[in-house]
Amino acid sequence: MIEKIDFDRTFSHHMAEVNGVKLHFVSGGTGEPVVLLHGFPQTWYEWHRIMPALAERYTVIAPDLRGMGASSKPTSGYDHQTVAEDIYQLVRHIGLGRVSIVGHDVGAPVGYAYAAAHPDDVRRLVMMEGAPQTVESGGYWHMGFHAEPDIAESLIVGRERMYLSWFYRRFGYNQAAFTEDDLDEYVRWYSAVGAMRSALQYYRHAQQDFAQNKESQKQKLTMPVLAIGGEHSLGSYVEMMMQDFASNIRGSVIKDCGHWIAEEQLEELTRQLLAFLSE
Repeated sequence: MIEKIDFDRTFSHHMAEVNGVKLHFVSGGTGEPVVLLHGFPQTWYEWHRIMPALAERYTVIAPDLRGMGASSKPTSGYDHQTVAEDIYQLVRHIGLGRVSIVGHDVGAPVGYAYAAAHPDDVRRLVMMEGAPQTVESGGYWHMGFHAEPDIAESLIVGRERMYLSWFYRRFGYNQAAFTEDDLDEYVRWYSAVGAMRSALQYYRHAQQDFAQNKESQKQKLTMPVLAIGGEHSLGSYVEMMMQDFASNIRGSVIKDCGHWIAEEQLEELTRQLLAFLSE
């Protein structure tokens, strides 16, 4: 079992201005640094149950990505390379060197972009339920919906709780993975002025991201990469996608799990991360 600790005594909240944006991040622990990059529609809080176990061995940094959570919400800069540069400059601002990166959902291709731009500064990379792409390959209907300017936020704003609760259920296997407290936390941040508009920008830079990835994949990553998928979500697809971008890959499909791995299979994910990061 994951031991409970006093989260507020172990971790602290900070703000940093880097790359023209103010980023909120939570940090704690000691040891080699591990950066946790959340997905949509989430914030740093996605990792709050796993951070204590990691902090026993590592310095943990969990930022809110540009446009999400308590980070500022500019009108531009939501392509993966720019967001990765945000995180790179944050790591430098904190005074850290080489890091391991764990990314989930949109945080995964951001983590890849970081590793592709600064390969000597990344020890290990974990890609969870997300991977860079070089061609548009369809996908779930919400990706096209979110990519439509104005109309998507017009239909969601004011109905955030309904939309987010549906979203978590729709892409999860364990329907009880998100508690009411979890939902309250995310609704609080995604109901803020400009929050949904900013978050949806990640879906509106797909063509730019495709072009960036096509260029980056000319030089495959050589650091160890762990590609994780949920059995009832992307499964082995994450590993398959990463074959085009990295040469030292291992795959993992977590059973009885959908898209929300940190919530649905906390203990198994913790076990795999600690084993991979400590090699």
